[in-house]
Amino acid sequence: MSNRTITRADLTEAVYGEVGLSRNESADLVEAVLGEVEDALVKGDGVKISSFGSFSVREKGERIGRNPKTGVEVPILPRKVLVFRASHVLKDRINAGE
Repeated sequence: MSNRTITRADLTEAVYGEVGLSRNESADLVEAVLGEVEDALVKGDGVKISSFGSFSVREKGERIGRNPKTGVEVPILPRKVLVFRASHVLKDRINAGE
């Protein structure tokens, strides 16, 4: 199992190699796609990428947490969290080890 992380530069190189755009055009395309995903999530919309998965923003309410070291109860403020659910196609590919 590899611990490699894919970066924006890696995505840009992949687009450059597969699509044949220039490196600058490939970088612009990657930035545009990621920007659209980000904008949709900031607005509270979901993003679904077929055969990959879906991203959504979920609101978590206020709750009481506990400091594990001292045992003191601390209020945890309400917040929004990003949630990713992998598609069954992606899950199957991961489990098959492709």
